[in-house]
Amino acid sequence: MKRLTGTLRARLLLSHLTVVIIGVMVLVLAGRRLGPVFVDNHLRSMTGMMGMGSGDVMQLEDGITAAFNRALLWAAAISGVTALGAATLAARGMLRPLEEVRRVARRLAGGSYAERVPIPKEAELAALATDVNSLAQALEETEQRRLRLISEVSHELRTPIATLTGYLEGLLDGVFEADPETLAAGVREARRMERLASDLSTLSRAEEGQMELHLEQIDLAGLAAEVAARLRPQFDDQDVALSVTSGGPLPVTADRDRIGQVLTNLVGNALSYTPASGRVLIRADRHENLARVTVSDSGRGLSADQTSMVFERFYRADRSLPGGTGIGLTIALSLARLHGGDLTVSSPGQNEGSTFVLTLPLSSTTRPS
Repeated sequence: MKRLTGTLRARLLLSHLTVVIIGVMVLVLAGRRLGPVFVDNHLRSMTGMMGMGSGDVMQLEDGITAAFNRALLWAAAISGVTALGAATLAARGMLRPLEEVRRVARRLAGGSYAERVPIPKEAELAALATDVNSLAQALEETEQRRLRLISEVSHELRTPIATLTGYLEGLLDGVFEADPETLAAGVREARRMERLASDLSTLSRAEEGQMELHLEQIDLAGLAAEVAARLRPQFDDQDVALSVTSGGPLPVTADRDRIGQVLTNLVGNALSYTPASGRVLIRADRHENLARVTVSDSGRGLSADQTSMVFERFYRADRSLPGGTGIGLTIALSLARLHGGDLTVSSPGQNEGSTFVLTLPLSSTTRPS
């Protein structure tokens, strides 16, 4: 019995039939109990009018009752057969969208991420189909990002590997001498690959939420000032003005090193994209229940397209400028969100500077009531 009711189709069929059987049983029982009473009352009221004796009335009553019972039995049989057919069709119609969901799910499991479920008319099944389609779209986008990441990593590794191979072959062929300058160039390319591998590892752990954070109570405004002080000599060398303003301490619960990494990236990028005689402003303040650090510069700025892509992996607005691996901002965004905060960017346009805003939740004890 358990095997017979183990499928949704069987349960739907049995539920429909159960309702019909109960209805037919009630109809038959009520008809058999009430029918003779109604017939008897009606016939007795007509006895005097038709001049029939009591024997004739009883005989007629028995005949009518028997015919009525046969009609009830035939009606019950016909109703049961009709109900079985209707229940079968109804169960099939209700389960067809679920079969589509199963089919698409199997295709998705096999790697066909472009599959989609047709949206049925029933609201509940339509919601299920929409959720499955959303999952399929997310899987498709994840696969596209994975393929793009593989392509981008291979592209980024190609240059240092080709350069390092050229130096080594030159040394073997005697084209280059093993002098400190040549060896230093090879070391630079090797370290570039090492830095790329390290950044990719950091990004992967941050995006997957597997990075271990050493949370403590820190002053975000003070940390921003420390980062600015550490990088100020580079600003002086490139003749870029750096100013820091603060509205007071900003207590947050965060990993000091990781948030310091985010701020260093933002301030370092501002320096890289700001020409001599330009300026960079770091402002720390409160905004509602958030601690906010704003890094604004008067540099090259960003177009609308660049603003929407600046957090993408390996994206660099100007590859002619010296820079890192192109995933620093991607890591910074992931770290900010890992702390429950966010990182945003805005720019009036090219050559009009840009502004990056890091926000983190203020510690609960310092939030205004």
